[in-house]
Amino acid sequence: MTMQTSTGARTRTSSRTSTVIDSRLGPITLVATSGVLSAVLLPELDGTPARGEHGLPDPTGLEAAAEQLGEYLAGQRTAFDLALHLDGTPFQRLVWEGLLRIPYGQTRSYGELALEIGVDPRTSSRAVGAANGRNPLAIVVPCHRVIGADGSLTGYAGGIERKRYLLDLESALLF
Repeated sequence: MTMQTSTGARTRTSSRTSTVIDSRLGPITLVATSGVLSAVLLPELDGTPARGEHGLPDPTGLEAAAEQLGEYLAGQRTAFDLALHLDGTPFQRLVWEGLLRIPYGQTRSYGELALEIGVDPRTSSRAVGAANGRNPLAIVVPCHRVIGADGSLTGYAGGIERKRYLLDLESALLF
């Protein structure tokens, strides 16, 4: 995966476009910044597309993301090959890059993820959880693979039912 990073400051020269695709999870909003995938937004809990301003409606440049997400949700893809625009703080990007290293079909606790990215889980697990929760690239940057230390499914912006669906999808394909 190719990654572009920024510090969170949006510039006026960055153009944002978006498109909404139908999926088994409901309408998913894809957003590109300067032609690079910058957000995968799951539907609201009521099943409507993600609310907010996501740029000009234009699917140009988002075709590969739409195709690969469709393949993933159909059980035909286990990894994404997309350029990503990670827009966040250095710590958030560190966490998101750690998420990208969690293999398909596996999970990590917040503490395990903290260790893997080189921070002390005793003092950083909550910060890791907060950065995980701010991940703008749902599914592609697999924040759904992070669970509680006791193995429980913990908070997920897309809803626990969607998190369970994604984890079940991944585990079903491993057997």
